[in-house]
Amino acid sequence: MVKPSPLDDPVNAAHAWAHFRKIMRLMLGITVAVVVIALAIIYNQVEDVSPHFFIATALGIGFSMLLMSALMGLVFMSSGTGHDESVDNSLDDLDFRNDD
Repeated sequence: MVKPSPLDDPVNAAHAWAHFRKIMRLMLGITVAVVVIALAIIYNQVEDVSPHFFIATALGIGFSMLLMSALMGLVFMSSGTGHDESVDNSLDDLDFRNDD
């Protein structure tokens, strides 16, 4: 029997998603700071760099950091709310027949 997920409760789900959005806002701020620092270092260290290099660097760092923080935030939200414990991983009900 499948156990209900704590995220099925609207109050728990609202709290979990609010916490996730708070983490993402924090990570957006950190990402912007890292991108600005990286671009400043590149500007000071390297001469004659194309503006396309700065755009590609900013997009690469920004997209990578935001994607990683979103995925890790979802993992922590799933684990922290008890949603992981409600998943039925039982293999007892599966029928493994060999149809050779």
